[in-house]
Order: sequence, then C-alpha cells, then structure tokens
Amino acid sequence: MEVKDANAALLSNFEVYQLLTDLKQQRKESGKTKQSSGQQNLNTIMYETLKYISKTPCRYQSPETVREFLIAMKDHKLTKAEKLQLLNHRPVSAVEIQLMVEESEERLTEEQIESLLQTVTTILPGDPEEQHRDSAMAAEHKGDQA
Repeated sequence: MEVKDANAALLSNFEVYQLLTDLKQQRKESGKTKQSSGQQNLNTIMYETLKYISKTPCRYQSPETVREFLIAMKDHKLTKAEKLQLLNHRPVSAVEIQLMVEESEERLTEEQIESLLQTVTTILPGDPEEQHRDSAMAAEHKGDQA
C-alpha cells in the first residue's frame, strides 16, 4: 500500500469503521488461510481498532446522518477538526463542547453552545440502550418529585 497524499482528508470514526468492517467481510469471503507475519500484524491492528471503535457513537451512524450533520454544522463557525470531533464523540453536555471547541468561551455564547448540543443530539444517534436508560431515569425522577 502506498500513501499518495498524506493530507488528502480527515476521516471520521464512522468512515474508518465502515472501511474496516468492509475489509473484514472481504477477507471472510475470500477464505485465505495462509498469512504472512505482516498480514497477521494488520489483522491485529484491524481487530483492536474495530474493538475500540465499535464502542463509540459511530457504530450507530450512517452516511445519511453524517451528511445531515455536516450540513447542519455549516451554520456554526467551527473548524473541520472541531466538526470532526463533534461527529466522532457526540457530546451531550456544554463541558464536552468546551473541551472540543478551541477557545469556546470567546467564540461561542451559551445560546450557541445549547444550539450546538441540540443539533448534535438531534441528528447524531446515540446508544439506544443508554438513551432508553436515561429516559427511564428521567421519568422515574419526575415521579419522585410529584
């Protein structure tokens, strides 16, 4: 494999996840059993990367949600790297936004941060089990207050 242009583009976790799952599927279908040591190293890297990345929000994303997210982000004055971090990490609190957006205190108002959070949580899917748990806890908390 030869790198033509090292700075061609930034890849999101979703794109890496898609690429690795497609490669894994192709290898399964080809059925090659004899592997060189370099191939074994590549398999280890693929396995470890997939293991890590499958625990991130990218697991629930699709090309359509990524496209929709990037279109919605045009209204916010963020760098490509900041948009990528928001896409990869799916922040759910203002503190997380402040960690991902450089000089956010100077660049963003509280309303803009809330708008950003709303956009992220509305468009990007989260872990369905975690969302179900959170909504159940919120309903339980409301019941306790009554």
